[in-house]
Amino acid sequence: MKFIIKKPARSLITAILVTGAIAILGSAGPAQEREAPPLRLVQEIPLSGVQGRLDHFTIDPKRKRVIFSGLGNDSVQVVDAFAGRQIRQIDGLSQPQGTLYVPETDTLYVANAADGHVNIYNGTTFVLIRQIDFGTGSDPDNLRYDAAAKRVYLGYGEGAIGAIDAATNARIGTDFKFEGHPEGFQLERNGSHIFVNIADGKVVRVIDRRTGKMVDWTLPAGHAANFPMVLDEANRRVIIGTRKPSRITVLNMDSGAIVASLPCTGDMDDIFFDADRKRIYVAGGEGYISVFQQTDADHYKDMGKIASALGARTGVWYVARDRLYVAAPSAGGLGARLLVFEAQSD
Repeated sequence: MKFIIKKPARSLITAILVTGAIAILGSAGPAQEREAPPLRLVQEIPLSGVQGRLDHFTIDPKRKRVIFSGLGNDSVQVVDAFAGRQIRQIDGLSQPQGTLYVPETDTLYVANAADGHVNIYNGTTFVLIRQIDFGTGSDPDNLRYDAAAKRVYLGYGEGAIGAIDAATNARIGTDFKFEGHPEGFQLERNGSHIFVNIADGKVVRVIDRRTGKMVDWTLPAGHAANFPMVLDEANRRVIIGTRKPSRITVLNMDSGAIVASLPCTGDMDDIFFDADRKRIYVAGGEGYISVFQQTDADHYKDMGKIASALGARTGVWYVARDRLYVAAPSAGGLGARLLVFEAQSD
């Protein structure tokens, strides 16, 4: 009698191998999922003809425009965020630094470091409406808007916060005076305080804009060059960045007590708070964005660094689009461009 042994069908072999693989995985425990990075580069928008340093940002939310200073070539750049392209360049400025778009009046404010002027433009046509002179050499810098009082605040000089009436575009005569050029500053929305980074003095100055009273919060020992700042008002926290050493430091908004301090990317000039995800993004000129997860008001987890570009130290967190826009200057054979990062949820 002959026995004929048939080869098993290919489908049977595959089934056996798959079943075995599942059994092995099952015995070893559940497979580990890889975490997605907190930010993902989704777009690079070329900035034709833009040279030199790029500075502070603002957003026109109605038209979905990202607007920022081209300090290095005396311009302001206007980018259509929806279309992903550069659509306008305002020329003839004088080392522009801060920009601010006010939707209620459809007005764009630009602070010029070299000639001391704040230029005010129509937000639709970009026609110059007015110039306000804060003095040659006064180095006008950051701009902030108080929607309740209808005032635009400006940091300038060797120690001053000035104000402009947004309804009339006239300068308001009374300034808050102190020692040391104001760097990044923020307005409390649900209160009357202005929080100001004074890098020269290694302090955060707190100004009550109703009474004019001022107090100083001293930085931790050995910390200096405090430039960027952002607020987390829901948790009553002030978040600042220092360059020496490169760290973020979180302070209690009511007392100035330091609740957390962590190392981060170097040469930062902007810092952002993603309130929906409870994350902090720090743009560093060394070529990285540091990301931190807030676990509670006093505790923060380092989520690592995301590569950006050398010199990319300013940008804007566009809440409605869930994206971070960071300005990359021309370097290493690459032209200036806007790097667009999409936030990734857990």
